[in-house]
Amino acid sequence: MSNQFIAQCIGEANSAVANGQYAVAIECCQRLVRKFPSLPEAWYNLSIAFRGQGKREQALNALKKTDGLTRENSDAQNSIGFQFMELGALLDAERCLRRAISLAPDFAFAYSNLGMLREKQGRLDDAEALFNKAVELQPNLAPAYANLCCVQLLKNRHESAEASARKAVEVDPNFSKAWTSLAVALCGLKDIASAETAACAAIKLDPASSEAWLNYCGVLSLQRRYVSAEEAVRKAIELAPLSAVAWRKLGQVLVEQKQYKAAADCFAKSLVYDPLAEDVQGEIVRTRMQICEWSTFAADLELISRHVRQGRCISAATPFAILALKDDLAIHLKAASRYAAEQYPENSPVGEISEPSCHERIRIGYYSADFHNHATSYLMVELFELHDKSRFELIGFSFGPDSQDEMRQRVSAAFDQFIDVSQRSDRDVALMSREMGVDIAVDLKGYTQDCRPGIFSCRAAPVQVNYLGFPGTMGANFIDYIVADRTLIPAESQAYYSEKVVYLPNSYQVNDANRQISSRNFTRSEVGLPDFGFVFACFNNNYKITPDVFASWMRILKRVPHSVLWLFETNPDAVRNLRKNAEVHGVDAGRLVFANSLPLDEHLSRIRLADLFLDTLPYNAHTTTSDALWAGLPVLTRMGASFASRVAASLLRAVDVPELIASTQQDYENLASELASDPERLGAIKQRLVESRNSTPLFDSTLFTRHLEAAYSAMCERYHSGLPPEHIYVDAGAAS
Repeated sequence: MSNQFIAQCIGEANSAVANGQYAVAIECCQRLVRKFPSLPEAWYNLSIAFRGQGKREQALNALKKTDGLTRENSDAQNSIGFQFMELGALLDAERCLRRAISLAPDFAFAYSNLGMLREKQGRLDDAEALFNKAVELQPNLAPAYANLCCVQLLKNRHESAEASARKAVEVDPNFSKAWTSLAVALCGLKDIASAETAACAAIKLDPASSEAWLNYCGVLSLQRRYVSAEEAVRKAIELAPLSAVAWRKLGQVLVEQKQYKAAADCFAKSLVYDPLAEDVQGEIVRTRMQICEWSTFAADLELISRHVRQGRCISAATPFAILALKDDLAIHLKAASRYAAEQYPENSPVGEISEPSCHERIRIGYYSADFHNHATSYLMVELFELHDKSRFELIGFSFGPDSQDEMRQRVSAAFDQFIDVSQRSDRDVALMSREMGVDIAVDLKGYTQDCRPGIFSCRAAPVQVNYLGFPGTMGANFIDYIVADRTLIPAESQAYYSEKVVYLPNSYQVNDANRQISSRNFTRSEVGLPDFGFVFACFNNNYKITPDVFASWMRILKRVPHSVLWLFETNPDAVRNLRKNAEVHGVDAGRLVFANSLPLDEHLSRIRLADLFLDTLPYNAHTTTSDALWAGLPVLTRMGASFASRVAASLLRAVDVPELIASTQQDYENLASELASDPERLGAIKQRLVESRNSTPLFDSTLFTRHLEAAYSAMCERYHSGLPPEHIYVDAGAAS
């Protein structure tokens, strides 16, 4: 009777858990433990049910009771160790898994689980050794091969990961996770079509697997099929409603669809289910910045800064994200160095790069995902066209969408060779670059969206350069130079850059002097501006607006009666939050006007209705500054310490209006109100901008090209002379 009662209760509990009826499962298990307090199966299943309800402490207490009852049972210790690991109790997990191995030294599953623990701890070499030990002990253990694949992926060894996943499939073709692992490995190799086939195979084998649906979501996301990706991840959540990973993935998919508020809510829910996932907290911060939701900004910023100083890597402290949060060069370098070391270790299996023979022309490879209608191409296209093709051979490596828009066609026509490498792995692109004899590889992405630093960690060329896309150090020993100027990186700041600095004589930023301004004449009423009153403007992305910047703007509006602030509308939640914050500062929300997106030529015409552009700190307007100056709109900036916070100052000096650079917050606010109340002074600045547009260095594309070519020549000369990279100072009179 007792055995029958136990089996019935355990069966009911397991069924209830499978159906998400955790309260029913708890009641079944509690009936058992009251009658059989020394029954480990009852306590173990009670722990599973409590975990399902998100009651971590109760789950841990029940699991500890199970542990105490099964110290001499290797199978139980292994299972308990795994559950401790899932609950984040890593010390208890290690103790149990080691106990399982001591009781059964050939226990392959225990070695595999201990490997998973080491992976969670970031000890990837130890994890890989443990997974290898598991398959040595049990060569037909498909889960161990799948786990080995996962750790190899974390080490960016995609070819090895594919081999491990294929071994898992070979050992057990019906093991869904083997196909899931193969799909992830193939994604890393950019074989997306095969990855989708593998992901679908995993779902077919186990349609109730949340992990399989999550993986399918990832494959769809790589193809920018975000609506379908959202459907897949929602299916994963339906199957595992308490999965922190699934809720996080849904948040990421919603971010791509610019549904930032819903995404932030998903990240918050993910954090509830996995409170130890610090990187999810970072994603919450980044997403809230997109909607200007600053209720916890100060506390978040302090937490992020502390984590970076401690060497912990969270998503808000990724090199790009932190540029908009903190004007601190030391923190930027530490975040970038940690990120580079963890995400993009130098890929030694590719081998050392051999010194290429000297070519008749220096071969420059430009690498980007943005060779289409994008800010990078708007700035770069004329440079590609103006390069001296008798001395430089240009190869474009494109890993972005093949949009075939007007800019794509113009850019591709400017190269000697233009290659779509979007379906090739980082390793393949690096090897291709070597085979083509690229002398200098110029990374135009850095750590921005759709970047591919893995190409450069494999050493695509003898000389590798960080330029334009990422405004800061990459903290990577595989990037030799960063292109800058004396405003961006003064001598005293060089220590905070892992790269050697190439100092161009004017500004680091290239421009297209042929960009068109529409002949359309906008009226104030047409764009929602009042008929009279001073118009301050800022068309920066929302994530660049911090609470301090916004408070400063509100003080300026208070000092200038009837003035308005004209901002760029990217999402309705940001509009609502900015208007609400204006009221908090005692400013009528109606004094905030929002502009929608327009084609670039029309936008350049429209912004002439503004009187003064107000810049942000610590992340300045970059392309947006040059757009405004090209249109004749003065830009007022405050210069900080970091690269990203000094770009507008660099551009203003190159267009000969340095008086618009403020050094303190008070100076910034004073100058804004003074210019607003002195139309003659402001008018004179505007007139200078119009008159000097074609005579100052900022928009002299030919001059810029010659200076950059001189820098490239110096880089090559040092390399072929056997000299290591060193700071390069290009003379203003230099010509290639």
